[in-house]
Amino acid sequence: MVKLSVVIITFNEENNIARCIDSVSLVADEVVVVDSYSTDNTKKICVTKGVRFIEHRFEGHIQQKNFALNQCTFDHVLSLDADEYLSDELTTSILFAKKNWPAEAYEMNRLSSYGGRWMKLSAWYPDRKLRLWNKNLGYWGGDNPHDKVILTKKVRVMRLRGDLMHEAYENAAEFLTKVQSYSDIFANEKRFVIESSSFKIFYKTFYTFIQNFFIKLGVFGGFEGAIISMSNTNYTFYKYSKLREANRNLKTSLIITTYNRKDALELVLSSVLQQRTMPDEVIIADDGSGNDTRQLVAHYQTIFPVPLIHCWHEDLGFRLSSIRNKAIAMAKHEYVIMIDGDIVLPADFVAEHKKNAWKGRYIQGSRVLLLSDTTQKMLSGKKIAITPFTPNIENRLNAIRSNLLSRLFSYYRAGHTNIRGANLSFWREDLLAVNGFNEEFVGWGREDSEFAVRMNNLGIRRKHVKFAAVGYHLYHPEHSRKQLHVNDAILMRTITEGKTRCENGIRKPSLQSVPEPAFHL
Repeated sequence: MVKLSVVIITFNEENNIARCIDSVSLVADEVVVVDSYSTDNTKKICVTKGVRFIEHRFEGHIQQKNFALNQCTFDHVLSLDADEYLSDELTTSILFAKKNWPAEAYEMNRLSSYGGRWMKLSAWYPDRKLRLWNKNLGYWGGDNPHDKVILTKKVRVMRLRGDLMHEAYENAAEFLTKVQSYSDIFANEKRFVIESSSFKIFYKTFYTFIQNFFIKLGVFGGFEGAIISMSNTNYTFYKYSKLREANRNLKTSLIITTYNRKDALELVLSSVLQQRTMPDEVIIADDGSGNDTRQLVAHYQTIFPVPLIHCWHEDLGFRLSSIRNKAIAMAKHEYVIMIDGDIVLPADFVAEHKKNAWKGRYIQGSRVLLLSDTTQKMLSGKKIAITPFTPNIENRLNAIRSNLLSRLFSYYRAGHTNIRGANLSFWREDLLAVNGFNEEFVGWGREDSEFAVRMNNLGIRRKHVKFAAVGYHLYHPEHSRKQLHVNDAILMRTITEGKTRCENGIRKPSLQSVPEPAFHL
């Protein structure tokens, strides 16, 4: 007979936990309860029942259940929620499985109640759950809060006889409270991961009602069947509606790097003021400019509608990576758009970066290169408008802006070639995960390429956006390349070692904490 660990996660479950623990007394060789610091009598009841009681901070249903799984002594586990318990028939089936173990995983039907009535005629039954398995062959995954066991290899799965009893909801108010809570969790988990639109909200909601009320026979479940069908439909409506709102709610920090080029920076700041969608803050990442730049920033701070922050360090040579990291550490918002101080922005620049923001990727925008004559005219006339027909420009096609063409011709690019830090945007959490830009780079060259290698190694894909998020690059002489051979060696080391983090980045070896703002819908 195999040894079986029964694992339960709890939070304020004093009304349910004793029944749950008692129901597994015949099948469990140990009971492990992982609690999220309950404030009621849950702990006292569990200690009285003689179970292993572990307290652990709650980060999500999936995370908590995987932590609990790792606390089990035995390989074979049965996972229950505190408001569930075993029927007599299911207990007998599990005892038989322990003696023979003919499969590696077992699923069972869950029978839920509403208002004290067991709802076999509703969308809730049969609700098949895989809850008994060898923990070496599976882990908790899915979507919070609707988790499920993910098997890591193809194994035989059998269904046990008997029902897993689930005391769900006593009344409509309790049910709808959970609908609101779960739809909030869904929107938070899936924002910028999946799309939502008015049409998607409509057809998902309509389909959910048809499926619950007719296909799953809720129509025969009486008043309770109707409540369940309508509440499940409400859940679908709210979760996609909240997701649509969440996907529109993105706060951004715009970082502008500069060094002793006041005229260009002034034009760039003027173009920021003309954005149809303003960033939520602007940070000037100043690599040691003189007082004229400081005075310019101070002037614009008096007229900017959002915070304008001057991040400066001493001029000790070309230290672009260092000043970028300082600015990123100061950024208060979850999405960072980064440009050079010679990139003038069309009016929809910020909006187009936000539109393309999506989890698991970062954005490389395009550039229109302005030749010397056009640059001088823009600087002297303070005019920002550029069209595909403007004289003395290169990369002329990039001046075309079109939503349709952008959808058709934007693409993902692997590797580290053709990356330009002059026009990038990323999730701040991804920047912190790779530790920002490598400050081993001193002098021009390869700092962007090395950053791209680490992002790629971490699984963050680079999307090259075409016909949108375009910047107009003012002409300047090329930087000195005398450090390029040294920087090439740093790049090659990152490539050959498959690094995902640099040691000398945002978090220094001597200072491992960087403020990480809590972002909310």
